[in-house]
Amino acid sequence: MIDVDPTAAAVAAAVADAHRSEWAFVLAATVRVTCDLDLAEECVQDAYARALDTWGTAGIPARPGAWLTTVARRRALDLLRRDATARRALPLLVTDPALAPRPDAAADELAGPELAGPEPGGSVPVQLADPAVADDRLRLVFTCCHPALATDAQVALSLRLLCGLSTAEVARAFLVSEAAMAARITRAKKKIAAARIPYRVPPRAELPARVDAVLTVVHLMFSTGYAAPTGEELMRDDLAERSLDLARMLRVLLPGHGEAAGLLALILLTDARRGARVDEAGRLVLLADQDRARWDPAKINEGVALVREALGQGAPGRFAVMAAIAAVHDEAPRFGDTDWPQIVGLYDLLMRRWPSPVVALNRAVAVGFADGPAEGLAALDALAASPELAGYGYLSASRAEFLRGLGRTGEARLAYEEALLLTGNAVERGFLAARLDQLGS
Repeated sequence: MIDVDPTAAAVAAAVADAHRSEWAFVLAATVRVTCDLDLAEECVQDAYARALDTWGTAGIPARPGAWLTTVARRRALDLLRRDATARRALPLLVTDPALAPRPDAAADELAGPELAGPEPGGSVPVQLADPAVADDRLRLVFTCCHPALATDAQVALSLRLLCGLSTAEVARAFLVSEAAMAARITRAKKKIAAARIPYRVPPRAELPARVDAVLTVVHLMFSTGYAAPTGEELMRDDLAERSLDLARMLRVLLPGHGEAAGLLALILLTDARRGARVDEAGRLVLLADQDRARWDPAKINEGVALVREALGQGAPGRFAVMAAIAAVHDEAPRFGDTDWPQIVGLYDLLMRRWPSPVVALNRAVAVGFADGPAEGLAALDALAASPELAGYGYLSASRAEFLRGLGRTGEARLAYEEALLLTGNAVERGFLAARLDQLGS
C-alpha cells in the first residue's frame, strides 16, 4: 500500500527509516552494478535525495528499499554508459581497457541476479558467492572487514558503508577531524582496489576465520559505543544502535551460525541495561545500584533465547560464552541474587576460548564478588604486571573498589587517583571523583 500525498514530516521520517534499515542493502546491490564503491555511494545518496523530492507527490512506496535500489542502480547504469561513451570518444585517454566497467554487464545485473558482473580487473572485482550464503549485504560486510585492512579501517568502512554514516559522523566516532577520516576512508578504498580485494563472500574454507573478523569488528563497534573512551556522555548511542543493527543483519545472513547468534545475544543483553546506567543527573550508576525495572525485558527475553540457541550449536565460542555471562546478570532479580560462582566458571571457560588480559580482569572482579574483596584484590594484583593493562583505568578503578570495601582507605585513594589519570570519559571521571570525596568524608 502506497501512502499517497503524505506530509513533509511523514516523508522525512520514511526516508530516515529507510536510511537506517535499508542503506546497506541498497548500497550492496548497487556495488554489484558499478564494481566501484565511490560510484555506488554517489548513486545511493542521489537515490535518497530523490526520495525526499518524489515521495511527497508520488507517495511513499510500499517497499522503500526496492524503490531506492531501482533508482540507484538505474543511475549507476546511466553513469556507466556515459563513461563508456566517453571512453569510445576519447580512446587516447584509456590506458587499460580492462579497468573500465562494462555497462552491458551492469545491464545484465539489472536483468537478473543469476548473471555475474564484470570480470576481475575493475576496482572491486565481483564474483558470485555460494548460493547457500549469497547476499549482497554479506558481500559488502566481508569487503569492509577484509583482513588486508587495518582494524580501524575495517570499523570506519563498516560505519561508512554498512551503516551509512557521513564522514563527519565517522570522524566523531573516532575522535579525529573530518579531513583525517576522509583520508583514512579513501586510503582504505584505494587499498581494496589496488589489492584486488574481491567483492564476494569468501570460499567456505576461509569462512570460519573471516566470519570471526566480521563479528569482532561489530563487537568492537558496540563496545566503543557502550562505554565511550572519551567525551561528555557515558555512551555513544548511535554506535551502539548501529552495532545492534549490524548484529541483527549478520544473524539473518548467517542462519544457524552459533557465534552470530551469540554476538546478537551479547549486544541485546548488555544494551538492555542502557536506561539504568546513568541517573537523572547523568551520573554513572554501578550495576549493583541500578534500578532493574528500567532494564528492557524484551531485549532480555530475546537475548536469553539466542543464548540457548548459541550454546546448542556445539562447543560454544567466545561470543556465546560472553552472552551467557550477560544472561546470568540479566536474569538475577536483584544484584544480591547474582550467581557469581557460575559467572566465574563461565569466565574460566572464556579464558580457554579467548585468553586476554581484559577477560582476566573481568574474571578477577567476579572472583571478588563470589569469594570476597580480599580474594578479588589478590586476583587483580596478580594482573598488575600485565603490560596490556598498564594504562587501563578499569584495573585501577576495580582495585580501588575492593580496597574501599576492605577499609584500606589510603590505598583506595591512591587507586582512585590513578584511575582518574587513566580515564577520559567525563561521566566515569565524575564517578571516580565522587568516590574520592566519599573517602574524604
